[in-house]
Amino acid sequence: MVTLNNITIGERNPLVLIAGPCVVENRDMILITADKILSVAKKFSLPVIFKSSYKKANRTSGKSFTGIGMDEALHILSELKKEFSIPILTDVHTEEEVKLAATVADVLQIPAFLCRQTDLLFAAGKTGKVVNIKKGQFLSPYDMKFSAEKVEMVGNKNILLTERGTTFGYNNLVVDMRSLVIMRQLGYPVIFDATHSVQIPGTGEGKTSGNREFILPLARAAVAVGVDGIFLETHPNPKEAKSDAESQLPLSELENLVEEIVKLNEVRKKTGKEQ
Repeated sequence: MVTLNNITIGERNPLVLIAGPCVVENRDMILITADKILSVAKKFSLPVIFKSSYKKANRTSGKSFTGIGMDEALHILSELKKEFSIPILTDVHTEEEVKLAATVADVLQIPAFLCRQTDLLFAAGKTGKVVNIKKGQFLSPYDMKFSAEKVEMVGNKNILLTERGTTFGYNNLVVDMRSLVIMRQLGYPVIFDATHSVQIPGTGEGKTSGNREFILPLARAAVAVGVDGIFLETHPNPKEAKSDAESQLPLSELENLVEEIVKLNEVRKKTGKEQ
């Protein structure tokens, strides 16, 4: 179980919604997106954590957009945090970035490709912030215990584990729902990333493509299996998004998705059985 401000994640507490655009593109887009997310979350009594990256360090092409600059992006996220009184999640990529990001973020996210980086996990853990570790596409769910243990080794037990799909041959990801059960058995709250799981890496002419029509079915499946939260990237106009344009959920579809997963989670909880 992890407690963040007035949000408790895990152990039959309400699903937490972790949502926001892939990357900070500009102030107006961030504020518009946050306002809509909070409105939807309030309607369905869901606790919410706003997510957005100040920088996209892992891009298919060196010509791709990486961000508006770390300082400016963190300033926008800090403004958002104060205006909406909402916790912030953002990625960290290097030990040097951790200290600065931690001045704004409540949750430091370890990207999937970096989930075994010992020094990065140590640095994030030492901040005392909640650390969300994304399972690498190349990693078994059993091996996530070693990544989590690295954070615990520096005295931090505020750990979330996130499933985001597993590499299946070339240019494809699949979600093995057994992974959600296995990682929950490790003793940490488990989050399902419904948007990165629909990516099709390396098939978009130097960009990552995706099948966003599978976001809702996969989110429903994960909630039915049993998770502690849903992570998703959402954008007012995904076609114009500067990153992950093919896998972000249109903001206009967020309410429908949240309504479905909330109802499904209520049915699952009535069985009285947790994985």
